[in-house]
Amino acid sequence: MDNLLYISMTGARETSYAQATAANNLANAKTSSFKADLAQFRAMPVYGEGLPSRAFAMAERPGYDFSQGAVKTTGRNLDIAIRGEGWFVTQNEQGEELLTRRGDLQITPNGELLNAAGEPILGEGGPIALPPFEKIDIAKDGTITILPLGAEANAVAVLDRIRMVNPDPATLDKNEQGLFKSRNDEPFVDDASVTLQSGVLESSNVSVVEELTNMISLSRQFEVQVKLMSSVEERGRALDRLLQP
Repeated sequence: MDNLLYISMTGARETSYAQATAANNLANAKTSSFKADLAQFRAMPVYGEGLPSRAFAMAERPGYDFSQGAVKTTGRNLDIAIRGEGWFVTQNEQGEELLTRRGDLQITPNGELLNAAGEPILGEGGPIALPPFEKIDIAKDGTITILPLGAEANAVAVLDRIRMVNPDPATLDKNEQGLFKSRNDEPFVDDASVTLQSGVLESSNVSVVEELTNMISLSRQFEVQVKLMSSVEERGRALDRLLQP
């Protein structure tokens, strides 16, 4: 009975972790360019001094769904999306380079180019800063061209180029903010084959129907594990009654 109790207990615990993963996916179903987390279960033997006669359930995150989300047209010059595979480069407060596909760009009063999550978009010289301008265009290779404020119509200036990279997805891990980082702390190398499209945004790749179905399935699994633990308790009480004088 102890074996059944241990398996059902760990099964219930790991099912709750998988429910948290599914809930996080659902919560980000409308987050621009969000990549869904994947989860799976497996049995793990318990190793110790004796034989591995016990096992426990373990939920693990085998990876992420890197498929592209639906692309919707906005017509806004500062809305951009990667075409196919690739990433924009951003950084955290510590200067660590991170990857995102979120392209709903905004300009702060200081001219900093950020996405709607407040993440700086990096150019060839680091974080991009824009002077006052009347018009801005972002080419498919990431080149930013502006018409300075008060300048003549033909006095356009090339300001910077948005960095775009395309590392092997197997080398990436996601942090708590939904950004991706290099698993081996290797620097990201610019890839000229990666292009973008302006006036559009990439949606989350989370399937709401699939995640809701998964949540229902996980809820039923959790109920089964709890019932198994209750069954072990009832059997233990019955055994105690049999052993009473």
